Amino acid sequence: MTESSTRWLFGDQLGDYFLDDDDQQVVLVESRRVFRRRRFHRQKAHLVLSAMRHRAAELGERCTYLVTETYREALEQVEGPLSVVQPTTWAALHLVDTLVGEREIERLPARGYVTGRGEFGRWADGRGRRRLLMENFYRDARTRNDVLMKGAEPVEGRWNFDADNREPPPRSGRLDIPEPWWPEEDEIDAAVRADLDAMEADGIEFVGEDGPRRFAASSAEAQAALDHFVEHRLPTFGRYEDAMLTGDRWMAHSLISAPLNLGLLDPLAVVRTAEEAYVAGEAPISAVEGFVRQVMGWRDYIWNLYWYLGEDYRNENALKATTPLPEWFTRLDPTGTDARCLSWSLSSVREVGWAHHIPRLMVIGNYAQQRGWDPQELTDWFHRSFVDGYGWVMVPNVVGMSQYADDGVLGTKPYVGGGAYINRMSDFCGDCVYDPKKRTGEDACPFTVGYWGFLHRNREHLSGNFRMGQVLRNLDRLKDLDQLLEENPEFCA
Repeated sequence: MTESSTRWLFGDQLGDYFLDDDDQQVVLVESRRVFRRRRFHRQKAHLVLSAMRHRAAELGERCTYLVTETYREALEQVEGPLSVVQPTTWAALHLVDTLVGEREIERLPARGYVTGRGEFGRWADGRGRRRLLMENFYRDARTRNDVLMKGAEPVEGRWNFDADNREPPPRSGRLDIPEPWWPEEDEIDAAVRADLDAMEADGIEFVGEDGPRRFAASSAEAQAALDHFVEHRLPTFGRYEDAMLTGDRWMAHSLISAPLNLGLLDPLAVVRTAEEAYVAGEAPISAVEGFVRQVMGWRDYIWNLYWYLGEDYRNENALKATTPLPEWFTRLDPTGTDARCLSWSLSSVREVGWAHHIPRLMVIGNYAQQRGWDPQELTDWFHRSFVDGYGWVMVPNVVGMSQYADDGVLGTKPYVGGGAYINRMSDFCGDCVYDPKKRTGEDACPFTVGYWGFLHRNREHLSGNFRMGQVLRNLDRLKDLDQLLEENPEFCA
């Protein structure tokens, strides 16, 4: 195709590296049908539209910015050949497949990830579905890209510093570090807010609260957020990576997942920035390795599994969980539960469209798995409710890791736990009406009850999992299991 092709960019392909030169023409499309089909978080809609419009402003006359009902309507207004980088979801890929049959469109490989699909496929082929371990992939990626390496060996002789990154939160109730970097809204954000108000007046529904934009919407903002994190927060990140605090929603997390998933940062450049902090002695290896593991390991692993496992993977439901999500949950109503940890987590999602990975996995996901909520409904909820949520992110994370609906393809055992874990890793339980130690009675912790109820309900299915043998045998030692099931008959099914 000629160099004069116009680059069709999706709303999560906004960084400079999605273009081939400084003169390339661009088309960006706001499709209103996207918001009519699903009820997105208001702040997620704001962030995506703000980021797209900021990118259009940066490109100036090079960008044709179209607001239409559908992508097809928009592209019919663009003359000449198009080129497009592989989109990030199966649905968007099928749209491109259809349009390629109707007009001249050059298709380019995916960008925005350290490990490409071809590299991952070569690594994964022949291993079998149950041997695609993230740790093995991560070590391979570190070696290929020479990240935190000393020759053929990892720096300081260890690949993994997870054992150093599991500290409970400090008793002070806050980390002694500066707040995250916050963007300043501008006239583009004001216009986005006015347009979202108009959409709501026209009958389009959103969930969550409106509020100041908390996440970067341009490459410059994303770089500022990254630089601030590396300087002020990265050194503390590792040790409290899994901790939760009532008064500190952000902890030492980077808040760059949203701009990363919008394509505003190059993930390998992000990793190099953290690595430089380690080399300069400005951040400990445990913190830097933990961060690198998230960006270059887990994120790329999830992206590639989304494609490698195929389009039908999202429909996996090995534990036959079919309970619909309750209305209070889908509406992000924290008053729908008295469990302090779950109410707090829902409040965080409602107020800012974000919570870090432990509230997602060990509070929200854990509660849902215990109660057999439909994993496909839950995947869609995470996609719509989180500012960094996209199909490729949430399908493996929820279906595989969080809900064990794939029967162990992604994780070797269910991520399910009782109130003891939450009590150890947070300050939620002290003022909660429930007691994390109790399985029965009015003040029994719903997570402790749910843990044993989940094991009882799924005992036969999980009996062949060698990592579950001991905990399943513990069911026989519970003297109050019958009472627990009598008080909670939903776990008897």
